[in-house]
Amino acid sequence: MSEHTANLSKEGRVLIPATIRRELGLREGEPLSISVVDGEIRIVSRLAALRQMQQRLAHLRDPLNPAVDELLRERREAASHE
Repeated sequence: MSEHTANLSKEGRVLIPATIRRELGLREGEPLSISVVDGEIRIVSRLAALRQMQQRLAHLRDPLNPAVDELLRERREAASHE
């Protein structure tokens, strides 16, 4: 874990040090998700947030019956009745 000190500007901006940006693979203009958890500010790239959500929901996946297959089956059945 790397730790740095930063200052809050009067506009509320905080500069993320270059070493941390490189460590996390953050690029200029990349969208970030910002949240408060247990009194701490958490800044996460959207890609990292997506991966975290996929991990949290992984237990809901049924590898024997993928949701996309079920959706396609339902769509095809509905189309056959049109």
